[in-house]
Amino acid sequence: MAIVDFHNHYYPPTYIDAVRGGVSSLKHTTDDEGNPVLYYPGDYNVVVPGHRDIEFREAVLIEQGIDKQVLTFTSPGTHVETPKVAAKFASLVNDALAEIKATRSRFTALATLPLNDPDASVKELERAMTTLGFKGVMLFSNVNGVALADERYWPLYEKANELGAVCYIHPIHPVGVESMTEYWLMPLVGFVHDTTLAAAKLVFTGVAERFPRIRWVLAHLGGTIPYLAERLDRGFRAFKDCRQHISEPPSTYLKRFYYDTVNFDQRALELAIQFAGVDQVLAGSDYPHMIGSLDQMQGSIAALTISEKDKAAIRWDNTAKLLGF
Repeated sequence: MAIVDFHNHYYPPTYIDAVRGGVSSLKHTTDDEGNPVLYYPGDYNVVVPGHRDIEFREAVLIEQGIDKQVLTFTSPGTHVETPKVAAKFASLVNDALAEIKATRSRFTALATLPLNDPDASVKELERAMTTLGFKGVMLFSNVNGVALADERYWPLYEKANELGAVCYIHPIHPVGVESMTEYWLMPLVGFVHDTTLAAAKLVFTGVAERFPRIRWVLAHLGGTIPYLAERLDRGFRAFKDCRQHISEPPSTYLKRFYYDTVNFDQRALELAIQFAGVDQVLAGSDYPHMIGSLDQMQGSIAALTISEKDKAAIRWDNTAKLLGF
């Protein structure tokens, strides 16, 4: 039962060193165990060994029986920096990820982009895919409050469409984060709603229709998309402006998106499968974040009342086909 973990996060040591080097705008400290701590609006990340030590991580994967991981960068991204620093950091991260995937067969990766500089993002996307061999990128659900569907990003999508890129949308602190400062509401609630909002806007603005060769992936089982898709379709039928840029109901496009399994509730997983089909669902763990779990990734898939062939598709086949390995 081979399994590939599509949703997990990694900070290259060269990035941590660069943040500590004095040019970053991020507040950072070190905890009592020597782990770097990075702060950003509404949240912070303790950069534990699983985040930054690739040998430690690989040992964990071997112990847990995980055959492959798709490494991605994580919050707060590079776009919280000045455009110049963001471009430098994105290039640094991608070079480090490229070296790992070239030298360690257990890993592949998606690139990161300096999203607060759309022109630099186009250039880095092309470099990442044509020179470094990436199959796509991870995008954050908003860029300092700017929607991914904003037209300033359309040249990026033109290039992604030309290259047939995978574009994986992962949430970041949303607009209104100041109302989510208690009880970890920003990552627990804000993240899933921002993913939902990003996906809905990409559809209603016509981005998904205009750039059909982009393979879109949504983190955390699509936020609330499988649950709300029928409501979006009602909006399409009821409101003229919801039909202005698209020729089909929103669910038509959203069923072409992929959804990772980082919602370990069996009923939620079954809803996503019923909505998009088993071929659009990818195993994911959110390792090594505190609410991620390699065990729950595996257990939640095993518990599904679907065929072993369909479970194998979620565990391995769908991601392998998407990324070409």
